[in-house]
Amino acid sequence: MKRESFKSRLGFILVSAGCAIGIGNVWRFPYVTGQNGGGIFVLFYLIFLVCMGLPVLTMELAVGRASRKSAVMSYKALEKEGSKWHIHGWIAMLGCYMLMMYYTTVSGWMVAYFFKFLKGDFTSGMNTDDTAAAFGNMLADPKQMAFWMIVTVVLGFLVCSRGLQNGLEKISKFMIVLAVHSITLSGALEGVKFYLVPNLDAVSEIGIKNVITAAMNQAFFTLSLGVAAMEIFGSYMGKDCTLAGEGAKICALDTFVAIMSGLIIFPACFSYGVEVDAGPSLIFITLPNVFVNMQGGRIWGCLFFLFMTFASFSTVIAVFENIMSFAIDMFGWSRNKAALINGVIILIASMPCVLGYNVWSNLHIIGGRDVLDSEDFMVSNLLLPIGSLVYLLFCVTKWGWGFDKYIDEANTGSGLKISRKLKPYFQFILPLLILFIFIQGLI
Repeated sequence: MKRESFKSRLGFILVSAGCAIGIGNVWRFPYVTGQNGGGIFVLFYLIFLVCMGLPVLTMELAVGRASRKSAVMSYKALEKEGSKWHIHGWIAMLGCYMLMMYYTTVSGWMVAYFFKFLKGDFTSGMNTDDTAAAFGNMLADPKQMAFWMIVTVVLGFLVCSRGLQNGLEKISKFMIVLAVHSITLSGALEGVKFYLVPNLDAVSEIGIKNVITAAMNQAFFTLSLGVAAMEIFGSYMGKDCTLAGEGAKICALDTFVAIMSGLIIFPACFSYGVEVDAGPSLIFITLPNVFVNMQGGRIWGCLFFLFMTFASFSTVIAVFENIMSFAIDMFGWSRNKAALINGVIILIASMPCVLGYNVWSNLHIIGGRDVLDSEDFMVSNLLLPIGSLVYLLFCVTKWGWGFDKYIDEANTGSGLKISRKLKPYFQFILPLLILFIFIQGLI
């Protein structure tokens, strides 16, 4: 079967960046930036993105592009005879399924809120207590939660069953139009100072070590590396451009969306005197409270949640694509069969997260965390850093694919090339940095 590919380079970059751009860019990055000294944090974040995120990204893409196969088969194609690297391919796929067990629920919240704003459920005069009650009521209603989760899964697999060029590229191009529109919100400069101007007082209060650690974590996790989500798009790439060049564009788009999210959130919150926080409460309690008091707030609310729906959907669709490609490669299924079977699996697997906020709200799994937080802990703190470390060691050690083969693949094509002089850094320092992030996530 001939490997599908993207019609355009833009399509590839948009879809790969779409996978990296998720809810974290919107609900985590702006808050962490504001908290950790604004511009100083962004500077460290960019340094770590180039030193850590980009190299591992090129490795995952290189494994995909050299093998032209999905997670397990790519290792089998490149590993030395008798070695067992491909076991990580199965673990990476487990990570993709696990990520979708809760991400589909959260994406469903975005879709639900888009329709709530469209219907006019949020009216001017509501305060934070009212918006908090609206969010609480949704979480407490298993039928409503399940409905929106099912909508997300069905739509995601519909796009993927259409195939790469028909589905993914078209949706991703529409997203950019929306992002540009959001930036022009009134009062867009008031929160910028707090957000991006370096704040030395905040840095000295938090401590430079903590600021650097926060920047390191954000740079590492923002690209969703380690579960073969990027590897699959590498397998669809042409050989015209170097991987560092394409990877840099993915990182740039990911950072652009993260910074823009802050430019949407901070100015709006500052001009309405609302305290900025992080996580679900920012998106579903604080911001609706801002929108309802804004001129034309219903429209802005609709547009914001449409943007959020696309931000989360781009990740859902990219991971679905990985899961389906895995099924097609491993079991020889057709695209439609892979979509149908995996759709059913993910619908069933997503139910614990839906029920974790209502029927099973007393269920605490890992260290007192609820279902969603436990699943997130498994993916973010274990599978992503361990997976990235495996890809890194596979690409730079003689027991794996080997540094020379990796560099040859990464530097094929025109564009930014990786210097061979970086070999000691890739072999000795980078693994230690990832190990540091992994250990920190467990403490």
